[in-house]
Amino acid sequence: MVIFFKSTTTNPPTVIYMGKDKVENEDLIKYAWPQDIWFHVDKLSSAHVYLRLPSSVKSWEEIPQPLLIDCAQLVKANSIEGNKKDNITIIYTPADNLKKTGDMATGQVSFHKDNRVKRVYVAKRENPIINRLNKTKVEKEVDHEQEKVERLKVEAAVRRAAAAERKKTDLELARAREAEKAARSYDSLFSGEPEVVDEEALKNLEEDFM
Repeated sequence: MVIFFKSTTTNPPTVIYMGKDKVENEDLIKYAWPQDIWFHVDKLSSAHVYLRLPSSVKSWEEIPQPLLIDCAQLVKANSIEGNKKDNITIIYTPADNLKKTGDMATGQVSFHKDNRVKRVYVAKRENPIINRLNKTKVEKEVDHEQEKVERLKVEAAVRRAAAAERKKTDLELARAREAEKAARSYDSLFSGEPEVVDEEALKNLEEDFM
């Protein structure tokens, strides 16, 4: 079971999610998306909370402060010990920086690179933030493997569309250059003989585009 929340500090709202137990946390570690950011209370037991970084945020190091605070507060609220304490630290890192080895306990992780781990200080629990997030709370069974297959299909389609757009742009640019070359040609302007356009080059570009 995966628990989903939405932070309304962004428009559209941003997805935040966490596993309901240690077993689910293992699946989340395995199937986290490339744009997911992992949060946890530093040096204390807590839920593994993930932020699905919105496309409007270019880097995990540039998470808007209100969104970062939402994630940190949610982690604190879902730590038995951390929820009772003030002045705690939340650590966060891209999900692909999580390191899991066979000798680790269920739900336990380390990091591939410690310098990719950042920290945010939380002075105290902010109930208005937790109450707002809890109003968006939804629990769902997730088929992680199927979700991964569907995500990869979408990503592949986006890459193909981007490649087609680049080829189209290259073809238009090549045609424009050939037209400019012909327009500036001495023979075209003064002898009445048309400039020879490199049709072979254009044909190759068109074939690439098709």
